[in-house]
Amino acid sequence: MNLYLNDLGLLCAVGNSRSEVLARLLAGDRSGLMATDEFGIRTIVGQVASELPEIEPYYSIYNCRNNRLLLAAISQIRATVNEMIVRYGADRIGVVLGTSTSGVRSTELALAYQAKFGTLPEQFHYKQQQMGAGADFLANYLGLTGPAYTISTACSSSGKAFASARRLINLDLCDAVIVGGADSLCSLTINGFAALESLSTGYCKPFGRHRNGINIGEAASLFVLSKQPGPVQLLGIGASSDAYHFSAPDPAGTAVIIAMQKALSDAGKQPEEVDYLNLHGTATVLNDAMESKAVNALFGNQVAASSSKGMTGHTLGAAAALELGFCWMLLAENEQGALIPNINDDERDTGLAPLHLVKKGESLGRSLQVCQSNSFAFGGNNLSIVIARA
Repeated sequence: MNLYLNDLGLLCAVGNSRSEVLARLLAGDRSGLMATDEFGIRTIVGQVASELPEIEPYYSIYNCRNNRLLLAAISQIRATVNEMIVRYGADRIGVVLGTSTSGVRSTELALAYQAKFGTLPEQFHYKQQQMGAGADFLANYLGLTGPAYTISTACSSSGKAFASARRLINLDLCDAVIVGGADSLCSLTINGFAALESLSTGYCKPFGRHRNGINIGEAASLFVLSKQPGPVQLLGIGASSDAYHFSAPDPAGTAVIIAMQKALSDAGKQPEEVDYLNLHGTATVLNDAMESKAVNALFGNQVAASSSKGMTGHTLGAAAALELGFCWMLLAENEQGALIPNINDDERDTGLAPLHLVKKGESLGRSLQVCQSNSFAFGGNNLSIVIARA
């Protein structure tokens, strides 16, 4: 069955609309990465700068930053969602999201308030931090009665959501699915990655010689996936799990190669047919070494590739959906074939397996036809997705 990504709403540190995000990505603009001490330590983060929409009082138990990010994203595609409701009925539309921390920031702030005043704030509700809160909120807000749930597999969460959403349609449980993810900044993740010594001491440097860790970011990215023809087709999904280590990747990259191969096979494509590959590219020493080795083994150094995290930060559970959104825009809204550069403000690490890392201003010279995007998570939870211009 052919499935299509009919519409996309997203926001991140790079911008708050598709046009703004695409323009700043192609320009290599990393001004959205900023230093802060809001979360207990001094670090650089990719924070959404715009004022987020308010959640109305009727839905107050869901009122957290994570769900406000989702509300901002869904507002961009509300017309398409409404069309799907009219076409298929509210009971035939599902919601599948990915996140890693949901609204835990609300709990952090509530506990700080309790420590100071002896009671939790009146507006706090535990629902705000529950993993499933985002999908529950969107389903209730949109009046949808199809399946609604959340997947949490760390940094591949929102990628796994696409596999699950596709399955709902293929099993005839849904005709359309709101699919994607959101993650908001919080002390839990920032201090957790600091404890793992995985935070960069400055701006992150994906595939750079002096890379030493990640910048954490926040984002929301939501798609409408359906049987109804649209601008971009979901062609292939490949997943693997190597369980090599709790947090470090298998340096051989064997399972990552398997995930990429499965996605290509599922899509009916060969490596040479991919026009652009969005790399996981966290800017940690071990991840970039592993991924460059795996990509070189499958693609050589021919496919144009980059990590967009040098501009957005690593948005954790939202990263897969966000970066697939970047690929969607390259296919649907980019007739000149411009490519997203690999921005690291650093020398290239010549010790890595050679890749064709996109330079600022580089273009394919024609419209892109096929894109692939990689997302890897703790425990070797790997995912790769192939999409194509319809």
